Amino acid sequence: MAGHHHHHDGHDHGHDHGHSHGHGGHGHSHAPASFDRAFAIGITLNILFVLAEAGFGFLAQSVALLADAGHNLSDVLGLAVAWGGATLARRAPSKRFTYGFKGSTILAALLNALMLLVALGAIVLEAAQRFTAPAPVAGNIVSIVAAVGIAVNLGTALMFMRGRKHDINIRGAFLHMAGDAAVSAGVVVVGVIILFTGLTWLDPLASIVIAALIFWQTWGLLRESVEMSLAAVPRAIDYDKVGEALAALPGVARIHDLHIWPMSTTETVLTTHLLMPGGHPGDAFLLETQSMLRTRFGIAHATVQVETTECVAGC
Repeated sequence: MAGHHHHHDGHDHGHDHGHSHGHGGHGHSHAPASFDRAFAIGITLNILFVLAEAGFGFLAQSVALLADAGHNLSDVLGLAVAWGGATLARRAPSKRFTYGFKGSTILAALLNALMLLVALGAIVLEAAQRFTAPAPVAGNIVSIVAAVGIAVNLGTALMFMRGRKHDINIRGAFLHMAGDAAVSAGVVVVGVIILFTGLTWLDPLASIVIAALIFWQTWGLLRESVEMSLAAVPRAIDYDKVGEALAALPGVARIHDLHIWPMSTTETVLTTHLLMPGGHPGDAFLLETQSMLRTRFGIAHATVQVETTECVAGC
């Protein structure tokens, strides 16, 4: 069970997760919105940095800087994709898209996972070439520019730090930035070591090690976004516990057709049938059930069908 670690992650925050959604729909409209500033600042900083880096690259005639500028441009794209997903998710529902575009956060996370894998492939390919033909050790300009790059990437990553646990779309943005900071830091540290030891092969080796670490994180992102695309039960929710909670409600003989799936990376939908031989319990019961699902499990959109006799549809 490779992803055991993520699985737990979900559970620890299961409760927290529930409470953040506990205030009606109110919890949701804010969850993504609060990252608008982070996205705007992150994209602006990164675009400015890419322009500066490309400029210095031309002046210093440094292929390394130009390559890094291209690399940072892919980050801008990653941030833009995540922001686009979060923004589309806030569009009002229509007759055609009855849930609005909530699922666009899932598509954005999936797209970001794929883009990260492509970027990692490029890093590994470049490293492999450097084993055979070592790149010259970075000069002063390159080191200074790289250091600024680390600051930009790290600063942007920190803005998304708090959202990465509960929203895999934000995790995608976070991974782009954190991964980049790690690669740049590796280049600088290894550059210094090479100056003193002359071991040029350390450079590509460091790139490959860092790429492997990012791959490990990205794999979780890819797996989880694919699961969400396939309407799997979100990892923070225990299907059996939800079933037990519903079956334990007063008057419920048994439940069937329990479905739980993600509408977006932060919102969950549930439908179920409750067999209640004593008759329909009334609207208050339905409201209480929805409220219980919201507070205990963070499921904000529940639809419950009550049946009073066994085998209604001639099962």
